[in-house]
Amino acid sequence: MTAAPNLPLRLAQADEVLPKHVTQETLKAVRSGLDYLARTQADDGAWREGQGGQAYPMAMTALACTALLANGNSPTRGRYAEQLQRGTDYILQCAQASKSGLITGPNQDNGQPMHGHGFALMYLASVYGMETNPTKRAAIHDAVIAGVSLTSRGQSGAGGWTYVPGGGDEGSVTVTQVQALRAAQNAGFQVPRGTIENAVRYLERCSTPEGGICYSLASGGEARLAISAAAVATLYNAGEFDSPLANRCLDFVWQRFEGIDGWSKRSGHDFYTQLYASQAFYMAGDQYWDKYFPATRDQLIRMQNAGEGSWEGDGIGKTYGTAIALIILQLPYKFLPVYQR
Repeated sequence: MTAAPNLPLRLAQADEVLPKHVTQETLKAVRSGLDYLARTQADDGAWREGQGGQAYPMAMTALACTALLANGNSPTRGRYAEQLQRGTDYILQCAQASKSGLITGPNQDNGQPMHGHGFALMYLASVYGMETNPTKRAAIHDAVIAGVSLTSRGQSGAGGWTYVPGGGDEGSVTVTQVQALRAAQNAGFQVPRGTIENAVRYLERCSTPEGGICYSLASGGEARLAISAAAVATLYNAGEFDSPLANRCLDFVWQRFEGIDGWSKRSGHDFYTQLYASQAFYMAGDQYWDKYFPATRDQLIRMQNAGEGSWEGDGIGKTYGTAIALIILQLPYKFLPVYQR
């Protein structure tokens, strides 16, 4: 696999030819947010800002790197190449130290490593084709293969995942693993077919009569908006674009967004909800995206801390909020294949 073609030209076009609904104000907010992430990276390449960064450094680092990657940068090219190189090095060092395939730091992300593992595996798979250093590329290759194996082994009998490998299943961790597997598949890595198929069946079993997805198979209960939005994006990642489950779940999520301008509180996990709802609506097509994005874009710009370029996200911290806001605002650039239909 070769590096992304004509990357310098694409980087220039990202600033010069604006995608649909991307305004000059959007560009300014994005640049300010990216500069904030660049300034707050730790010396070892991780992001440890705030409570979220202290508890979940792998998840925060992988999300921050994904936000920088979504701008069209790579570890060797672009305005934020140095930050991506250092962030990639941190993730690889943690992956190599674990010896098991689990991509996590010394504290195992507060004893709940699978969210961070999923985000990190997705990032490494996404950056693999952009890495031009043979030694670094080989290290990424090995980490992705080991990470895919760990995710596959850690799947529960019901088809999902939870906070530790093999510890059970719930929706939010399940979606991170499926996206990571799809990113690996997009990059040319072999993913056991049955793993993704079992994950889709797990989501089917978690569906509720109203069309959403409950927290977990064991808990049952009412549908959760955040997990339902994540499930739509995950089903699309799994290739289930026209399945009855994806259609019902999309309708459930859209009914709770339609007619609401901007960023109104919906679930108590608003940044998380928007991260996946934005992907779902973007992949579902212009009839959803054209209604969703302009209001969300404008609300995000209003919510940004203009003095430093950050967003505070769900009480988890500024790295989390900033990375998610930037991923949403940069979806129209289409630099990350895992977020495309």
